Amino acid sequence: MSTILIGLYITCEIVANVTASKPVQIGKIVVPAAIFIYTLTFTLIDLINESFGKKGAQRVVLAGFMANLLLALYTQLAILLPPAPFYSGQEAFASVLGGTPRIVFASLTAYLISSLIDTEIFALWKTYIRGPKWLRVLVSNTISTGVDSIVFITLAFYGVMPIAALIKGQYSVKMAITFGSLPLIYLVRSRKKGSD
Repeated sequence: MSTILIGLYITCEIVANVTASKPVQIGKIVVPAAIFIYTLTFTLIDLINESFGKKGAQRVVLAGFMANLLLALYTQLAILLPPAPFYSGQEAFASVLGGTPRIVFASLTAYLISSLIDTEIFALWKTYIRGPKWLRVLVSNTISTGVDSIVFITLAFYGVMPIAALIKGQYSVKMAITFGSLPLIYLVRSRKKGSD
């Protein structure tokens, strides 16, 4: 089960970066389409932390960072390579996959900082405070998704858009998804017990 969690975590990170360029509207809030799957990564890394400990979770975070960096660099190379004469989708390909360097930098920076904070808080809470697992996940995700929203929106949109409203909107959606994902921690636990 632990290997599956790592695979899901890395996959969610990659899918989030590919789908981040499409804005979607939920009520009055506009967020990237990636927000739904990206927010799950915070719960997944907590489950990985539970299985492998803080050091193991940090290694998985770094692996996710390297996977995202490879995605960003390779898509830029794919965009720069000359298209075949019969290929008519170059502009669409570049538009979807060629996120601006500022957005990519903001995304990778926010991801690395917030994910490492999440692993640290989860491990500290588990070691010193204890309590139910859902509370550890909730506390670590509440702080790390807030950091992620602030860092990403500030780096990506400062001076271009009103960042306070964007941060508030993103954080609200991320927390709603976090609450919805809490039952996963017990589903994974029960499946793990059954497979051991």
